Amino acid sequence: MYNIIGTRKIWFSLSALLMIVSIVFIAIGGLKLGIDFKGGSLLQIKFEDNRPATQDVQNNLDKFELGDIVIQPVKDTELLIRMKDIGNDVREEILASLGEEFGTVQEMAFESIGPTIGKELTRKAIIAIIIVMLAIIAYVSWAFRKISSGPVPAYVFGLGAIVALAHDILIVTGIFAALGYFLDVEIGALFVTALLTILGFSVHDTIVVYHRTREGILKDSTADFKGILNTAINATLIRSLNTSITTLFVLVALYLFGGESIKYFVLALILGILLGTYSSIFIASPILLLWQRFFKNK
Repeated sequence: MYNIIGTRKIWFSLSALLMIVSIVFIAIGGLKLGIDFKGGSLLQIKFEDNRPATQDVQNNLDKFELGDIVIQPVKDTELLIRMKDIGNDVREEILASLGEEFGTVQEMAFESIGPTIGKELTRKAIIAIIIVMLAIIAYVSWAFRKISSGPVPAYVFGLGAIVALAHDILIVTGIFAALGYFLDVEIGALFVTALLTILGFSVHDTIVVYHRTREGILKDSTADFKGILNTAINATLIRSLNTSITTLFVLVALYLFGGESIKYFVLALILGILLGTYSSIFIASPILLLWQRFFKNK
């Protein structure tokens, strides 16, 4: 049996370092907002012949450095292209490039557009996430109410899940801030979707470990809490790794062959799965031990 709880200082130190670096990159403005947040230009075009594949159009436009492009098929022969703000000279170059590769291209519309994720929607999303976190704490407290008289109060399990969740989200965001700082990678609506997906995965994986911890406490509440935590982690370790690895197989395939338009969305999911698995094993349960010692010394 692996003594994961016994090596908790190593994992806490590693997580602390990653979170500090993430906060630094976020603070220096590394997180680059895409057109979903800032707005940009909208170009609607029509092809005389068959409409080319979205990925082929994306590859054609890459040389113009248009930021986080969103390409949406319309009808049978038209495309909507959302991109950063461009002038008429760049617009003409785009039309000429597309026409050269795909045949006659007709411009149907060109206009400046506002952000699809405005300040009000961002504020509401943050409020919704806070409500979700409070709901998780409340639900976990209720679900674990039978062990309230055990080593730690039931609500601590909910707090532990939230800490692990915040750990995962912060580091993923920090990595994208670093990518934005060094490679000018922008984030958009798909990044927000990825974060929400990571929220669900991270909490689910943590709760599985906590469930085994609850079983250990109910079986013998007088047993050493450190031993109960270590047993719970080891009992769920293979299950957690198998679930994560099989999910990663699919995500890596999507990252390699899914196309440029979803590349960073998939990358965020890959990072979230890795961090969610890591935090459920090395962070969530050791946090319970810290809380238990805090209450004991109080």
